[in-house]
Amino acid sequence: MSTGIAGLDDILGGGLTPQRIYLVEGSPGAGKTTLGLQFLLDGVTRGEHGLYITLSETTDELKAVAASHGWSLDALSLYELASDMSLDIDAQQSIFHPSEVELGETTRNVMDEVDRVKPLRVVFDSLSEMRLLAQNPLRYRRQILALKQFFTTRACTVLLLDDKTSSSDQHLHSIAHGVISLEQIAKEFGKERRRVNIVKMRGIRFRGGFHDYTLDTGGITMYPRLVAAEHMLDFTPTLRSTGSSGFDKLLGGGLVSGTNTLIVGPSGIGKTTMVARCLLSALERGETASFYLFDEGLGTFFARSVALGMDLRPFVDNGRLRLHHIDPAELSPGEFAQMLRDAVEQHGVSFIGIDSLNAYLQAMPGEQYLTLQMHELLSYLNQQGVTTLLVLGQHGLIGEVHSDVDLSYLADTTVLLRFFEANGRLRRAITVIKSRTASHALTIHELQLGEEGVRVGEPLEGFDGVLTGLPSYRGSTPMMPTVPHAAG
Repeated sequence: MSTGIAGLDDILGGGLTPQRIYLVEGSPGAGKTTLGLQFLLDGVTRGEHGLYITLSETTDELKAVAASHGWSLDALSLYELASDMSLDIDAQQSIFHPSEVELGETTRNVMDEVDRVKPLRVVFDSLSEMRLLAQNPLRYRRQILALKQFFTTRACTVLLLDDKTSSSDQHLHSIAHGVISLEQIAKEFGKERRRVNIVKMRGIRFRGGFHDYTLDTGGITMYPRLVAAEHMLDFTPTLRSTGSSGFDKLLGGGLVSGTNTLIVGPSGIGKTTMVARCLLSALERGETASFYLFDEGLGTFFARSVALGMDLRPFVDNGRLRLHHIDPAELSPGEFAQMLRDAVEQHGVSFIGIDSLNAYLQAMPGEQYLTLQMHELLSYLNQQGVTTLLVLGQHGLIGEVHSDVDLSYLADTTVLLRFFEANGRLRRAITVIKSRTASHALTIHELQLGEEGVRVGEPLEGFDGVLTGLPSYRGSTPMMPTVPHAAG
């Protein structure tokens, strides 16, 4: 049975086993009510009547939540238990005085409503009020067991919502057929992060671990954790030109499909320009490409590319190039991975550029295992035959430079860019320090960026210290002639 959320169905290996009771737990604001409404509305589209039983919210509040997502609840049955209880302070039963409320009567009201409506899907919101009414764990457990027995005899699939106000309450975990845990994590800066974990699910081989999700207008969208081994694809690797004959020679012929190339260097050295050159070459061959910009605005990127003789706007206009400007403070790794999957699987993208990994890896300060997530992401892209270019900025311009993280072991090819000084001028050097797919050049060359685009000069003999971050040139090879300056 579908949950109404495609990503959650994927995590569960297809959906929920019908006619069972499931617990959906999470802190206030995690999206439990929205998940419950999506579950019921999905049933409506399949001709399955749904019932929403609420103790914590009024029907007006539920309708307001639905309206905020553009939904109508007219096809659902809403049952507000609080309306059946006297709110008189002197009454024997009062929702505001749980010690005086007879839990058995509340349970009977639920059963009577189910028998009257005869739903196939039920959401019960929430168990925290039932826990207060019960007064003690034994009575609470007995009533939940009674509800479970009742629902199973009525062929209902039930979601029990719980806000986890009671610490270390494991009674429901043992009773429920499955447990879905929603979390909301507030960050010091940027958007809060939400993630889901399937704690338990009997009879289903689900995808374990945490999976990111977003709660926005239109409901919950979940992003299953990417497992590269599940997406193997047969393809024949091909050699593809970068658009610069000198760069092709350095790489041993060019870029290879199904591999990733890491371009490393300090700020202003020309990393983004190198990616743009390769991007334009792929587009001119007829490929479809996506470029993800974390650090630079689209206007600046277009202006610089045009100044360097690489106008990418026509390809954006005809849909062959998809440019995305991403705010790292608003992004989770799971959402970003899903964006790349959609680009490859839905739009046929065969060339991807990511600029830069620094912003992506800093999207969530304090987050662990981001390197492992990047490993899965790159493995997936390689297996899909995608050519991937990655930019990694380094701190410092001249002298010692360093990176926030070492990702060179993940890359199939690593290109190193450096500034150096010669004859009183600041110049750029380029070398390929690693390639798993080709016999690359081990020489150091001058790199020049100008109106003619990317130019790679002849090998510079006599370089010392280029890998230490403080290169010096003592050779006799003449430098490339100066060309009109353009932004790098």
